Amino acid sequence: MNDNLNANLYALFASRFPADRSACCIETHDGHYYSWDDLERASARIANLLASLGLEPGERVAVQVEKSPEALMLYLATIRAGLVYLPLNTAYRQSEIDYFLGDAEPAVVVCSPANFGWVAQSAFKSGTRHVFTLDELHNGRNSGSLLERAAHHPDQFQTVQRAGDDLAAILYTSGTTGRSKGAMLTHRNLASNAEVLHRFWHWQQDDVLLHALPLFHVHGLFVASHGALYSGSKMIFLPRFDSAQVMEYLGRSTVFMGVPTYYVRLLADPRFGREACRNMRLFISGSAPLLTETFTDFQSRTDMTILERYGMSETVMLTSNPYDGERRGGTVGVPLPGVSVRVVNAGGENCAVGDIGDIQVKGPNIFPGYWRMPEKTAEEFTADGYFKTGDVGRFDHDGYLSIVGRSKDLIISGGYNVYPKEIESVIDEMDGVAESAVIGVPHPDFGEAVNAVVVLKPGATLSESDVIQSLKARIANFKVPKRVHFVPELPRNTMGKVQKNVLRDRYA
Repeated sequence: MNDNLNANLYALFASRFPADRSACCIETHDGHYYSWDDLERASARIANLLASLGLEPGERVAVQVEKSPEALMLYLATIRAGLVYLPLNTAYRQSEIDYFLGDAEPAVVVCSPANFGWVAQSAFKSGTRHVFTLDELHNGRNSGSLLERAAHHPDQFQTVQRAGDDLAAILYTSGTTGRSKGAMLTHRNLASNAEVLHRFWHWQQDDVLLHALPLFHVHGLFVASHGALYSGSKMIFLPRFDSAQVMEYLGRSTVFMGVPTYYVRLLADPRFGREACRNMRLFISGSAPLLTETFTDFQSRTDMTILERYGMSETVMLTSNPYDGERRGGTVGVPLPGVSVRVVNAGGENCAVGDIGDIQVKGPNIFPGYWRMPEKTAEEFTADGYFKTGDVGRFDHDGYLSIVGRSKDLIISGGYNVYPKEIESVIDEMDGVAESAVIGVPHPDFGEAVNAVVVLKPGATLSESDVIQSLKARIANFKVPKRVHFVPELPRNTMGKVQKNVLRDRYA
């Protein structure tokens, strides 16, 4: 079978591996090196093991393991074998795992040895036939080690033929409202995005990606890892973000991707500056909004500008600030080539420049729908095929998109629409404020009252009335918070997004 005609995502990556397969593909923080040959052979062995289980193409492999090169090899082996990869956040506990496994009905579940007991229980209850751990138990009683089993299989494997529309992965959305939905991503969705980002971000084979993100999320798996795999570039794998460890490897890296929290922590390290970044080509931020202060502090400390972009589990990447050209703080850049982005009003008409509306998108990267939710899928697409992102934003005169918030975060107070991001931007500029989150809470008179939750910088002494008085001088009265709550930190999920649902519950 000719792999050139094979739309399997693995076939695409393999066609772009470096000519010298003995070159380093992944280097770990503890001094291990994996070549492109190692990646090819290990994924072949795991794919052969999966094939030996008699699985049908399209069956699901659910994975909840700690980050490691072997976890990436398991992902590649899964798609290589024509199966569907289902990554699960390592923070999920039993009730959450019960839901995901019950909904996705995976044929195979792979977990960490420490969780084997309760995960296996959940898996067998949902009809899963095979449960493995990725690595060995320390007490030596582990007949379920996937790597141990795979070691007995051949290190050659014919990548299974897949069509572009065949499923490659299912990603469960974080479920801040209602139950989590499984976003289905096809081989074409992922391939088209890897190709576009490769060109847009000027990836080169001699790039070195410093990889500090988790592997269960779009950002770490489908943006960072895919970027390096598609360009045949080396990755330095860190188990998690640790600013001291990142500092250690920055000098040998050229590309770094992070969530805003990573950049805040790097800027808190006095050693971080121009010299530390001398070899770096590109810093990318996403998964949550970057504060303007972080954007400008980074510029002045490093003489480099963070590139902010915008994407979702359902779409991978949609827009990006340019590689060449102005990277605008407070924006997520322009639509990527081949991706159509529009901002529409309540009547579905395109908004004028500067007007706020709902963001809708279309392109080869947009998912076909939610797993086993045809009604929900139908609701989320327009008659002309655009996906309703649930985000609210506006375009400026130069076509740069700014995200104003989630439509579900919109506050309607006394009949007026209030967009939290607008108020947060003003609060964040105040002396002494580290960051803020603006929410709506039930109010007998206004329907919803605007509330601000503020984190102060160390030593700052702002009061509630200070914040309110300052805002009254700068924004319309109906937008001014009725209450200001001070907290040591904002609740966040693992990707750094502020959990406004938690705040709404707390202050309701």
